Amino acid sequence: MKRLSEYLFVKQRHNWVLLLRFGVVGASGVLVNLAVLTLVGLVGPDYDNAWIDLPATDFNIRYYHLYATIAFIVANVWNFQLNRGWTFASGKHAGWWDEYVPFFLVGLGALAMNLLILTVFMHPESLVSFPQSWFDDSHFYSSRLTWAQFVAIAIVTPLSFVMNKLWTFSSVRSQVGGRGA
Repeated sequence: MKRLSEYLFVKQRHNWVLLLRFGVVGASGVLVNLAVLTLVGLVGPDYDNAWIDLPATDFNIRYYHLYATIAFIVANVWNFQLNRGWTFASGKHAGWWDEYVPFFLVGLGALAMNLLILTVFMHPESLVSFPQSWFDDSHFYSSRLTWAQFVAIAIVTPLSFVMNKLWTFSSVRSQVGGRGA
């Protein structure tokens, strides 16, 4: 047990620090994401309206999908810049585009999962949809979209951390003194 404790908390200390920093950046990214989501929701059409009708199906791409995608793009650039400069300290070791492209690709995978989860919580016929009787959209804190987005982000974030640590910033870590994954 002592060896496991030493391994987890002494030898992996650097990874815990990275996770903590990633979490702080992620928390700020959640705030950016929700702020952008709210802003585009205020200036755009009702988020429940169909944006694109998918022919020959009962499904539509709704405005909340568009709004979540716009919020993702803004928060993705925000998170990348903070992670690059502070969490993984990679700015001096790799070009911006060299790291952003894999970060964005990881983010696109997270966005796809996020949109799927968002749809599950927002679709009125889903077994786990957020009830309109509880979330009446009268305030920011009672918005179905805000809460569905928040929960989707919380579910997707751990996978995003692992993928970014193992892939996006891995070459930089190996150049900065061999601190392993």
